[in-house]
Amino acid sequence: MTLDRRAFLHLGGASFVPWLIPGVELWAMNEDSTDKSTIGARLQDRILILVELQGGNDGLNTVVPFRDERYQQLRPKIGLKPKNIIDLGSHLGINSALAPLTKAWEDGDACWILGLGYPKPNRSHFRSIEIWETGSDSDEEITDGWLARMLKDHSDSRRAADGIVIGGGDTGPLFGDDLRVLNMDDPEDFSKQARTVPEVAQGKDARKALEHLIEVQKDIKKAAGIIDEKIKSGPDHGVRFPDTRFGRRCSVAADLITSGVPCPVIKLSIGGFDTHSDQLNKHSRLLAELSGGLAALRQALLTTGIWDRTLISTYSEFGRRARENGSQGTDHGTAAPHLLLGGAVKGGFSGRYPDLGKLNKDDLVHTTDYRRLYATIEQKWFELSPRDDVARGAKPLEILKTAAKSPKSNSGK
Repeated sequence: MTLDRRAFLHLGGASFVPWLIPGVELWAMNEDSTDKSTIGARLQDRILILVELQGGNDGLNTVVPFRDERYQQLRPKIGLKPKNIIDLGSHLGINSALAPLTKAWEDGDACWILGLGYPKPNRSHFRSIEIWETGSDSDEEITDGWLARMLKDHSDSRRAADGIVIGGGDTGPLFGDDLRVLNMDDPEDFSKQARTVPEVAQGKDARKALEHLIEVQKDIKKAAGIIDEKIKSGPDHGVRFPDTRFGRRCSVAADLITSGVPCPVIKLSIGGFDTHSDQLNKHSRLLAELSGGLAALRQALLTTGIWDRTLISTYSEFGRRARENGSQGTDHGTAAPHLLLGGAVKGGFSGRYPDLGKLNKDDLVHTTDYRRLYATIEQKWFELSPRDDVARGAKPLEILKTAAKSPKSNSGK
């Protein structure tokens, strides 16, 4: 039986590894990582945290054009009232459930990118999230994630991993053959489980297919060792995180980052944004959970001097329809605003809010191509040379300061 490398990697990532260690997935190995030591200057000291808002977040009730009379006309029942809106200026406000993030806004650490989307939008959950995570056009299919392509020539065996997914969910933008990506609930459980990985017999008669499994085993144990050592010697950030599922995931991210675990990308997720009915209550609860976790994470990174080296970006498969439906909810839509947080962020608004008077079948028309965000991360944050297959020629947004501050001595490195 013969297997090409990609087929076997998919088999190992999806089946073998969780069988060996429940809750741990190593989707791709880089056999030549020791030879690929030419890494971007900022991949060593900057961190990207991606936050997936699963289900399609309603942008109109997140960043609210409350002075536009058409907003209430489109949403007579679920439109937010003035008491539930925090005015940010420029005739825009945010849902009051996002109040924990107002300090970041006041400090100039938060930027709302308006109208993110793409031409010929797709309203299928599965296809649209695939578009966002691969960076593709709506009429093409790409297998590898946009981050996997961006980082493929910069994998470094000295890291614990190239990416860490916390709390389940797929690897999304990190999916690809050339990255080492871990999936964990928390570092302590990961280390315990890694110690129970059975040794794979090695010998002259070992089949070629088992060589990858042996490498996976070695890599899991090595990653666990690095994480365990860093966590034990990490600083105490002293921040109490919300006792929510997302709050706990943010707490794990804070522990990994403040301890100096070497990994450039962490992915978090929060589900439930597919608000077809009873949206006001559901959406406010979700935004409160999101903002509470992110505010605590920001405080932990500020306390330990790592905030200037961290960039947090939300993303979702799509926004929601501008017009409410008959169940006091919203259906699958298109463009939506997304949040960027970090000490190197230029606070404020970026781009232009979609015109509520120029809808396309009750959908907002996007005003900013989502790949401009990817170009910003690639070229301005990690300071990598642009790849043709990442941002697809999109120009970076002017939303980051020219240079982040140098790491402080208590950064955990």
